[in-house]
Amino acid sequence: MADAVVIGAGPNGLVAANVLADAGWTVEVLEEQRQPGGAVRSDRGVDPDFVSDVFSAFYPLAAASPVLSALRLEDEGLRWAHAPSVLAHPLPDGRCAVLDRDLEVTASSLEAFAPGDGQAWRELHDLWERIGEDLIGCLFAPFPPLRSGLKLLAKVRAAGGLRLVRTMLLPVRRLGEEHFDGEGGRLLLAGNALHADLAPESAIGGGFGWLMCMLAQSHGFPVPVGGASALTTALVSRLERRGGSVRCGERVTEVVVRGGRAVGVRTANGGAVRARRAVLADVSAPALFTRLVAAEHLPAQLLMDLRHGFQWDFSTFKIDWALDGPVPWTAGQASAAGTVHIADGVDDLTRFAAQIATQHVPDRPFALVGQMTTTDPTRSPKGTESAWAYTHVPQHVKGDAGHDGITGSWDRRDQEAMADRVEAQVERYAPGFRKLIRNRRILAPTTLQSLDSNLGGGAINGGTSAIHQQLFFRPTPGSGRPETPIKGLYLASSSAHPGGGVHGAPGANAAGAALHGPATRTTISTVQRVLARRAPTCT
Repeated sequence: MADAVVIGAGPNGLVAANVLADAGWTVEVLEEQRQPGGAVRSDRGVDPDFVSDVFSAFYPLAAASPVLSALRLEDEGLRWAHAPSVLAHPLPDGRCAVLDRDLEVTASSLEAFAPGDGQAWRELHDLWERIGEDLIGCLFAPFPPLRSGLKLLAKVRAAGGLRLVRTMLLPVRRLGEEHFDGEGGRLLLAGNALHADLAPESAIGGGFGWLMCMLAQSHGFPVPVGGASALTTALVSRLERRGGSVRCGERVTEVVVRGGRAVGVRTANGGAVRARRAVLADVSAPALFTRLVAAEHLPAQLLMDLRHGFQWDFSTFKIDWALDGPVPWTAGQASAAGTVHIADGVDDLTRFAAQIATQHVPDRPFALVGQMTTTDPTRSPKGTESAWAYTHVPQHVKGDAGHDGITGSWDRRDQEAMADRVEAQVERYAPGFRKLIRNRRILAPTTLQSLDSNLGGGAINGGTSAIHQQLFFRPTPGSGRPETPIKGLYLASSSAHPGGGVHGAPGANAAGAALHGPATRTTISTVQRVLARRAPTCT
């Protein structure tokens, strides 16, 4: 019998297992899919000569994460690569906003849009330099983040107090208007906010857009050399060297509860796996509380909140391409960027988000394009490009804002029509793009969920990033921590605070709670100390 059973071998589940193993616990991880990794996987499914990331691809939060840093995955062979530029947002008139790890390159790009905008970007970066490290520590710690929160509070007071808090709560449209006269800086902020489901008019969109931009400025958008699976391989290797195990093809169907305590799980093949101390669930909150745990063990209010209040983030529609050459961008600066945003302006982003809000498939989708060979030359043969694009669509479709009659059933006809629509957007900014397509793979929302059941309806962040489902509202009001109403059962997925992204914090927080019990408000620094005691020395 293992000390802990972890449901799900996504990044959070594997982080949780590693933290427990470092503390001396025996750990068994059960994964439904045939391969570990959750939404951190790569393959050669588009073309045998091309490596394609199936889900996530760029990892700024991983680069900034104190949790992943403490795991020292470079000891397992993990290496990171960066594109020459982090991100570009071209416009139809040929102008292009560029976000580069060199602060002066970014500032110069924005200065070309309006005099003074370069200095405005430097000032936003100065704010990051003052509070960024403590903000990350606060965001990634269990809620409430007492120690890191006190440090951040002192920095916030010194950096402007309530005015700074107001800035972080602003919609990203308003934040951009207050700081930039030109379109470039506004687009960088607003495009990054829409990496989540935060429209230009959404509260906290400004803070999130600023956070993502500053992570790009300070850490870049790195990728694992050789593909996203390299990150998963490093986590699995580290765990196995510490005595843990990962069993794939094992779908958990029930968390076994006796006397108010989780004592193990049952699997689809009829097996039972007992847990001496804890069960940690790297699954969505709806899956855990409405499918894996019997209702008799849970408060009625929790079930009601999940059924009527829990909100998924936008659905995702993704296309992977094997290209016979680099994308022929009209704006040359986009050629050097790992990530390219495609939208005609902030108003276009508002229009896109409004169509999703009214449950219509956008007619001019905001496309996020990844140029993976530009970022990591190992991904495809020289002179080619392994690329992808994704966009958002509604969780439930009432109609199509375009003229193709997309229904939201995501049958073959829907998929082909939506893929053609996204490709047409890229073609507008890169004439000749479609002639370069050797092969493509379409990953509709239903496809994504079939490959990772945590991606409810194709949502990639474990639930909305909006303020009403953050902090002590995540996943339901009064939550905010990994503990559940059942003793020994912990929520370790992105449905828990602090939410989506590959940073490992939900897994580390759940492991910390399991190690120290419900009375202790564990912080990431505590987890780091455990890791430091157990980590091998470099030779």
